[in-house]
Amino acid sequence: MKTICFYFQIHQPFRLKRYRFFDIGNDHYYYDDFQNEEIIRRIAEKCYLPANRTILEMIKASGNKFKVAFSISGVALEQMEIYTPEVIDSFKELVATGNVEFLSETYAHSLSSLGDPDEFKHQIDKQEDKIQTLFGVKPKVFRNTELIYSDDISEIVYEKGYKGMLTEGAKHILGWKSPNYMYSSSVQPNLHLLLKNDRFSEDLSERFSDYSWNEYPLTADKFISWIAATPESEQVINLFMNYEVLGSLHPAETGIFDFFKALPRFAAEKGISFSTPSEVFSLLKPVDSISVPYPISWVDEERDCSSWLGNVLQQEAFKKICEIGERVRLCDLRRIRQDWYYLQSSDHFYYMSTKHMGRAGFSPYDNPYDAFNNYMNVLSDFIERVNAQYPQDIDNEELNSLLTTIKNQGEEIEGLQKELDKLKKKSTSRKAKDSSAGTDK
Repeated sequence: MKTICFYFQIHQPFRLKRYRFFDIGNDHYYYDDFQNEEIIRRIAEKCYLPANRTILEMIKASGNKFKVAFSISGVALEQMEIYTPEVIDSFKELVATGNVEFLSETYAHSLSSLGDPDEFKHQIDKQEDKIQTLFGVKPKVFRNTELIYSDDISEIVYEKGYKGMLTEGAKHILGWKSPNYMYSSSVQPNLHLLLKNDRFSEDLSERFSDYSWNEYPLTADKFISWIAATPESEQVINLFMNYEVLGSLHPAETGIFDFFKALPRFAAEKGISFSTPSEVFSLLKPVDSISVPYPISWVDEERDCSSWLGNVLQQEAFKKICEIGERVRLCDLRRIRQDWYYLQSSDHFYYMSTKHMGRAGFSPYDNPYDAFNNYMNVLSDFIERVNAQYPQDIDNEELNSLLTTIKNQGEEIEGLQKELDKLKKKSTSRKAKDSSAGTDK
């Protein structure tokens, strides 16, 4: 029996304000609050809230047979908590159905898996804590930022306790193989993989409202019939996309919500079910392993990481922020740690890409060079703040040793203080008893 696995990505970065060279050292607040609030409120109204209502209706109307998975970056969840708490509530309502699974990812929607393994592990832990705190569930499946995956990354993900991961069904990796099966990592066979079906995913994410497409208009009946026509042996159709497909990238007037509402009925007629990634991993077995020596992603035709690290601007910015990672992780100042997460979002590097110049996109900058200059000005101020806490002339190992000594001394002082408090209480109690005995006499 064939099953459809729906997965949606949700992420919003903290966008930076215009930050000039002369602001370095003088202004330590980096964010465009007006733009951040305006964008997430607009997307919540057009996409998150109506899409969540649609999915809740689909679950109920299908008799709990429709299922779906989400990953929401930690920085997006922070913005929802600040500006649109009603979106958090609507996701809690979906979780309560038991038909919605939350996946783990990097807290900052970062590129840490490509340059800072320790930070990658740290952000996985932080994301797990955030999902557990807000929704009361612990993620069992991992998806990396923009489905970035490689053999090296698979080893870290397995080390973190995950048995399943989502990634891109890139043609240059699969060759003649179909993405409609479960696979495993070639270096860590116990890590199982679900691969995005590009054709069917992009029929919805890119072509649904394209009037020039020869299959326009796409109906639920037609779409399900295409899936049903795949070879009988192909077990799972993985439809992975950005959640903004519903209502934002394809506005409500295109019929996208009505299209989704009709899917469960036509799927049932064809004997096709819906499953969460965890269910697929528990039901199926890998048919083969795949080897990915160099990182892949679900972005652009190349399905690589060149959209974020493809030019010298991006590489320089990424190198600079990775260099200070160990020092920041030693820091316990809330503002520095918070800025550290926000500055790692992959979006900042995407805005610097020269691949997309002249094309409509989501960059708040006029061109990649403005994006680079603005980011590096902010990063320069941030590095100054980190160095003020932990000077550059002390190497990381020495600094870590000093901080450990200080921490141990602090714990020792705290222990001695507790012992002193106990002795004081005993002394006070003894004096009270002696005083009471003297009164009785």
